[in-house]
Amino acid sequence: MTGTRAPGGETIIGSRYNGPPGSGNGGWTAGTFAALLDGGTTVPSAQVTLRTPPPLETPLSVRTAGEGISVHAPDGTLVAEAIPVPVALEPIPPVSFAEAEAISLGFPGFTAHPFPTCFVCGPERAPGDGLRMFPGRTAGGETATPFTVPDDVSAATVWAALDCPGGWSVEVEARPYVLGRVSTHVAAVPEPGSRCVVMGRRLVTEGRKASVAVTLYDPAGTALAWSRATWIAIAGT
Repeated sequence: MTGTRAPGGETIIGSRYNGPPGSGNGGWTAGTFAALLDGGTTVPSAQVTLRTPPPLETPLSVRTAGEGISVHAPDGTLVAEAIPVPVALEPIPPVSFAEAEAISLGFPGFTAHPFPTCFVCGPERAPGDGLRMFPGRTAGGETATPFTVPDDVSAATVWAALDCPGGWSVEVEARPYVLGRVSTHVAAVPEPGSRCVVMGRRLVTEGRKASVAVTLYDPAGTALAWSRATWIAIAGT
């Protein structure tokens, strides 16, 4: 089941779109919630804060909260909040698609991955099921990954594609992190089948929190979407 708006002001994150086992991938989930702003009209820029791991295949209630929305589990637990916000581009110069392919061969998650079935970057996902984006690290410490756009691409897919390339700039193989808050601007959804490149950069790390920036480029090198996110190390790691 896909992430969809269900009758009665509800939404569901399908089991396909997991990050850690049993919960939604942060980027896909955030993009699904952002799409519910303004009565379901696609909002190009939004900020989503995840308050608890988003459950899968569970009807989540969507409520108006000021200028945004809040999303709640059946027991009333606050899962997330979303608001429309402008998101400025923090450009990360792209590499070519061929260079991104070469860099991705060094993806640390091939040997040490905290969530190997992740919808976005899980190496255990079959082609055509997960996005299979494998961010390797450049000599400058940024991440780069090729992204061949799936046929069923949507704005939520773009949010997902901007997720893990940021996380892997924080060396999650050594200390697992999960997405806490993300602000994303989608200028355009890439064409199905197009060969894009996604670049990630760690901005600052403070205690358990890391701030990252990510940019998605089309084959011509035009920035189609970008985000800034806060990742949080899992307690006890």
